[in-house]
Amino acid sequence: MRSAAFLLLLIVGGYTFGQGTKKSDPCANAQTQAEMNDCAGKEYKTADAVLNQIYRQLVAMLDDEEKAQLKEAQTAWLRYRDLNCDFVADQYKGGTIRPMIHGLCLADVTKNRTAELRNQIKDRNQ
Repeated sequence: MRSAAFLLLLIVGGYTFGQGTKKSDPCANAQTQAEMNDCAGKEYKTADAVLNQIYRQLVAMLDDEEKAQLKEAQTAWLRYRDLNCDFVADQYKGGTIRPMIHGLCLADVTKNRTAELRNQIKDRNQ
């Protein structure tokens, strides 16, 4: 029983401590739906900026034919991203949570694409 109480204290204490270290980030303390929607949008914008940086790095490594292939693939991926995240978020159509779901989907899919492009860079540097 004492070990369970101690474990609970560690978990709760760690949770409280973790929250205290993030006070400078307004998104860590977002409480209203509007704040959460805004934070999801910011997360996507950050992910998109990183993706664009990695994309440019990869393009710089490619010959003209590969650049054309990547551009075509990226255009198709952008269409997929937008259609997929619209589909995911539209189950909440008319709800105040929809923008958050949409933003988080965009951020998640964008981070995954960034990882794919990073792997392409890594493979080409070997």
